[in-house]
Amino acid sequence: MASRAASAHPNKKYAIGLARAFGGAIIFGLPNLMTMEMWFLGFYLDRTRLVLFLLVNFAILVGLSRFSGFEETASVKEDLLDALAAYGVGVIASAATLAVFGILLPGMSLGEIVGKIAVQSVPASFGAIIARRQMGDKTDGEKDEEHDVAERRGAYGWQLFLMVAGALFLAFNLAPTEEMILIGFKMSPWHGIVLVLLSVLILHAFVYGVGFVGQEQPPEGSGFWRLLISYTIAGYGIALLVSLYVLWTFGRLDGADLTQIASITGVLAFPSAVGAAIARLVV
Repeated sequence: MASRAASAHPNKKYAIGLARAFGGAIIFGLPNLMTMEMWFLGFYLDRTRLVLFLLVNFAILVGLSRFSGFEETASVKEDLLDALAAYGVGVIASAATLAVFGILLPGMSLGEIVGKIAVQSVPASFGAIIARRQMGDKTDGEKDEEHDVAERRGAYGWQLFLMVAGALFLAFNLAPTEEMILIGFKMSPWHGIVLVLLSVLILHAFVYGVGFVGQEQPPEGSGFWRLLISYTIAGYGIALLVSLYVLWTFGRLDGADLTQIASITGVLAFPSAVGAAIARLVV
């Protein structure tokens, strides 16, 4: 009887984790699930770029599993399984919601249905993988795990990785919209310079300056300039690269000249920088 209870406890804990994951998938995916531009993306998006983006997203999920998966992981294999579970939750939650909304219809081609679900599964899977950290009660064992996670977070490489994850999530939500191109068209070069400076300022303030819960503590012996260059400027560089990649994925740069590419990328880098900062606070 005791062995049965012991074996049932991990299964129950994992089931609760999955339930939280579905909640996180809906919460993070809902804005996109109810956005018409995202519905059409699944229909016309280049399939090679989409598959590549899904692989990139899966790699991000594997890394995030080390911080906030369904259960504590101790190996790459467990992280892979955790990421697969999150992707599965994202796919199921997205498909069910789109079907309820009448977006997926019997007369549609298989390619369109799969494309729409695949696009929506990206933010949904992100919500699924971080749901336990955001929505779960921490037991004593999980508090010990939090200590281990904090040690992992302290590594410079992991902090940059979290910036990539946060930037990718927000960039994905905004890159398909026409407003990115419209704002870039309306802005003058001076507006662009101000936006860059504002992006860097907000990135630095969100991570180190304004006292949010979960805010990072500066590494010992780090002066202002070291923090600015190693974290803030590096983080903004990540936001720019992620923005450029996501815009290319969605075909927003096709046919654009260098000036237009720089303008649109700078616009998207603003929310991407915010995402980079927030990810280090919430993951």
